[in-house]
Amino acid sequence: MDPLVESRPGTTVRSRLTARGLRMTVGPLLSRWPLTRHGLRPAVAIDLAAPLALPTPRWADVEPVEADGLRAEWVRGPHAASDRAVLYFHGGGFFSCGLRTHRRMIARIAAASGAPVLSVAYRQLPEAPLAVSVEDAVTAYAWLLGQGYPADRIVVAGDSAGGFLTFAATLRAMADGLPRPAALVALAPLTDLDDTAKLEHANARLDAYLPARRVRRLASLLTEDAGPLDPAMSPVNGELGGLPPTLIQVSSSEMLFPDSELMAGRLTAAGVPCRLQVWENQVHVFQVFADLVPEGLAALHEVGAFVREHTERRAEPRATPSRGRARSAA
Repeated sequence: MDPLVESRPGTTVRSRLTARGLRMTVGPLLSRWPLTRHGLRPAVAIDLAAPLALPTPRWADVEPVEADGLRAEWVRGPHAASDRAVLYFHGGGFFSCGLRTHRRMIARIAAASGAPVLSVAYRQLPEAPLAVSVEDAVTAYAWLLGQGYPADRIVVAGDSAGGFLTFAATLRAMADGLPRPAALVALAPLTDLDDTAKLEHANARLDAYLPARRVRRLASLLTEDAGPLDPAMSPVNGELGGLPPTLIQVSSSEMLFPDSELMAGRLTAAGVPCRLQVWENQVHVFQVFADLVPEGLAALHEVGAFVREHTERRAEPRATPSRGRARSAA
């Protein structure tokens, strides 16, 4: 059985201009950023400076919380539900970005889904390897369950590196005996630490700003305490059969397209309902750029609809009284 692939054709002028700008600025920066423990430390400035370019919407309510020792925040839109939630893990290559960079996009997910979103500042490089990031993500899920949210009213979501955590943490949580969430949402997820397929794919040269040739070095930093790269560390190689329905959104021209395609195929083969939305020629995690890219806003509305579909309780149908005329006995 093939995964349900939904094509989203068309690329607006604003989207093309955004891609060009990122190719000229962020692309060269990421290609040259020193991937060493010392070189990654300045990346914290990206999150600190984010509110200047990505301010929190005025209508959003942001509440900082501590989730079993982790920094996190509730982000709520207007008329937020109180009995369901989204657990969100931000992207950033496991070394950059954070609560601030993603707050504006997460607020839009909260508004579109009608559910509050718990955004988690999991530990990252250079202080923490991949295993710690996964552990933090599982801790956040367990904390959310402990707050009284039923598992069947929780959607786990994330983008890029956070998409990796979406799958890896859910698999680990279920292996630890925690109940499975209602659904998963992954925006351009990294699912395979092996860079072979990504380097061989044409998108390695087409991606606006992600350098495929640096995935191997990043993977070595993430797993250096664990020895040689173990395929089992990549969620795409996990026992996927127990996972809940999944929505994956990805660009047709980005470097991580092969990861999304492979994960969708393996989820479907494992019997997991999966929708793979392929958005034509968008930048990596174009949803973050929804202020500039109309397709980003449209994609977030689809995320919201998917969350509603899998978390809103449906009223039991009422018995319909018979409208036929009663016949009198002869």
